[in-house]
Amino acid sequence: MSFRVSLRRLPTSGLTRSLATQASVPEKPCSSITPPYIVLLNNLTKVRKHLKRPLTLAEKILYSHLHDADGIGSGGIQRGSTYLQLQPERVAMQDASAQMALLQFMSAGLDRTIVPTSIHCDHLIQASTGADSDLQRSIASNQEVFEFLESAAKKYGIEFWGPGSGIIHQIVLENYAAPGMLMLGTDSHTPNAGGLGMLAIGVGGADAVDAMTGTPWELKAPQITGIRVTGKLNDWATPKDLILYLAGKLTVKGGTGRILEYFGPGIFNQSCTGLATIANMGAEVGATTTTFPYTPSMRAYLHATRRGPVARAADEAAAKGFLSADVGAEYDELIEIDLSKIEPTINGPFTPDLATPLSKFASFVQENGWEDRLSASLIGSCTNSSYEDMTRVADLARQAKAAGLSSQVPFLCTPGSEQIRATMERDKVTEVLEDVGAVVLANACGPCIGQWKREDIKEGANAILTSFNRNFKSRNDGNSLTMNFLASPTIVTAMAFSGKLTFNPMTDSLKLPSGELFKFKPPSGQDLPASGFALGDVSYHPKPMPDPQPETEVVIRKDSQRLEVLEPFLPHVEDGTVQELPKMKVLMRVRGKCTTDHISAAGPWLKYKGHLSNISENLLITAVNDENGEVNVALDHDHDSTQPAVDTIPKVAKKFKERRQPWALIVDENYGEGSAREHAALQPRFYGCAMIIARSFARIHETNLKKQGVFPLWFADKNDYGRIGSGAVVETTGVADLFAGKSDGTVRVKVTTRSGETFEIATKHTMSSDQIKWLRAGSALNHIRRTVKV
Repeated sequence: MSFRVSLRRLPTSGLTRSLATQASVPEKPCSSITPPYIVLLNNLTKVRKHLKRPLTLAEKILYSHLHDADGIGSGGIQRGSTYLQLQPERVAMQDASAQMALLQFMSAGLDRTIVPTSIHCDHLIQASTGADSDLQRSIASNQEVFEFLESAAKKYGIEFWGPGSGIIHQIVLENYAAPGMLMLGTDSHTPNAGGLGMLAIGVGGADAVDAMTGTPWELKAPQITGIRVTGKLNDWATPKDLILYLAGKLTVKGGTGRILEYFGPGIFNQSCTGLATIANMGAEVGATTTTFPYTPSMRAYLHATRRGPVARAADEAAAKGFLSADVGAEYDELIEIDLSKIEPTINGPFTPDLATPLSKFASFVQENGWEDRLSASLIGSCTNSSYEDMTRVADLARQAKAAGLSSQVPFLCTPGSEQIRATMERDKVTEVLEDVGAVVLANACGPCIGQWKREDIKEGANAILTSFNRNFKSRNDGNSLTMNFLASPTIVTAMAFSGKLTFNPMTDSLKLPSGELFKFKPPSGQDLPASGFALGDVSYHPKPMPDPQPETEVVIRKDSQRLEVLEPFLPHVEDGTVQELPKMKVLMRVRGKCTTDHISAAGPWLKYKGHLSNISENLLITAVNDENGEVNVALDHDHDSTQPAVDTIPKVAKKFKERRQPWALIVDENYGEGSAREHAALQPRFYGCAMIIARSFARIHETNLKKQGVFPLWFADKNDYGRIGSGAVVETTGVADLFAGKSDGTVRVKVTTRSGETFEIATKHTMSSDQIKWLRAGSALNHIRRTVKV
């Protein structure tokens, strides 16, 4: 008899949400969330015998988690080139990405996860009218996915946070993050947990499966960018403005292959959740992750979230020098930031690194000829939904209410977790926001991830202000003409009362109905609630490290359109042979920015995250074909008389698969920037893509391609990008040497154009010896199946 999950149901009438009492609550059990500092320090001692130099904080955390701290060898560790074999302590997965990760884990044949793992239901909750109704509707429409996730969690001993509990990154910060920990998460904003002085790294599901199966996780030793912070933020400036400013300086690929390590006296003036905001948006510059030295605000936050044992253990580790950089540690790049010179900043549209100081934003709007009208303001998301964020916003709302003002545009607020939601409600923050016109949404990602059922504007150019982290075209409401400008929650809120893009709340006044002028005072907020955090609905909290129940049947409905058992990919070459990749046809040459949103769109497609056949129908549907400048248009040079010569990209890719024709893509700079979604690698692989040649790759996406058996190559000469068009045949030379064990071998590509011209180009690759085994096996999961001990 199949397992049936009993999902939490809200009542159909008289909807209420529980308020926790203000009585003191006991500390949580912390054995499974406290890093093994003694073991880590011991490993670090072994590493120091080889390296004999001062270490950065990021290096200390990374190298203390080496799978074999004794096996470094005489070559030591070279940042930017040495591949590390690491043992993460925890894995966290959100509901959209967890589906494919679990389907992959299930095929490995283990009866439990080797490291503590959690699932968080936050991406599939669609925002529309308000928290309770949205949550009810989303539970009903996604019930079979939630059943699958909860049943798999029960079977394999995974902690399950159901829909309504909160956003994965806020839940992790409140419950699991700890100084010095190494954690993987199947979401690009996993680095949010770096606000607690750890290394939290966003990965694809296949990487998460490494940790879940106990397989050492591989990472090229990142370079370290040191960011020395001095001074103190001015009244209107926030930690969000620091990272918005830095994104403008580094650009979307300035952090690729690097960890951002902040230090200096200015860090010790920031709240723990403020540091988390900075760490969260390190993903927007392509950084591997972000971290900070252990600070008193981190200690206070641990105690406030009932993790005193973790704080006390971290205090001891810090006293031994583990949770900060060594004196004299050297960085690959050093950036100096004086917080007193940071002003509120607005980034966008359409890219998170187009930074404009608030003082110049009105001119920026006018220079571009945009309509001076704001269509919506949205605050919250994993980036800015802390108690501090919400109380600063509430201070502005109180000022506006006292003056008789209300929001001039739709004003949507997303609490980050049930704990934040309950504390806001208890402390009257929710009440004051609703009094000025705000709609409080469910504790979930909502509009930030594209889960926004927007009714007021469905098409046409318009501008929204959000406190989110990402603003690519079509991301939030499906409208490619919606310009999403990123700002701090306070700036987003203040501008909602004017309804204009050119309003500067630091300098401008609003005219009241009485004719008087009103000017906002700088907002103030509370880092931590004076009465402690309210717990809200504690039934959301799973048992720490639950025992697996192997008799549980994982629920996948017959003929489901949401979930599909994952079939292993076939290797590109015959097992036991040493040969080149097969001849490939070039499907298309992709022009310009191509994020994971372009490769595998979110929004309505999120419902197919567990069904590879269905979600592959969106492959590259917003990508631009460089040969004709059109979106989602590909040429089929091998079509027969019954088929069109021009079709959508997924339809042409599907035809290649039907013909058993391996294919390749030619792509531009920073290909695959953005989220960690491994579907952007799974989908082309599903249709038969064997190789992608790029001017450059984003880190997570390049790794995801390797995991799925797609060979990523870099043009040695970026000008070769324009020489290879659709229909060309490409052949590799040198892959056989890689398979034969020459991991440092070069790979050349022979190109035969449709006109018959032939030429060779030089390429570079970043494949390690282990990653070459994945390519040979057809995928990393295929390789794991052959090696894991069941």
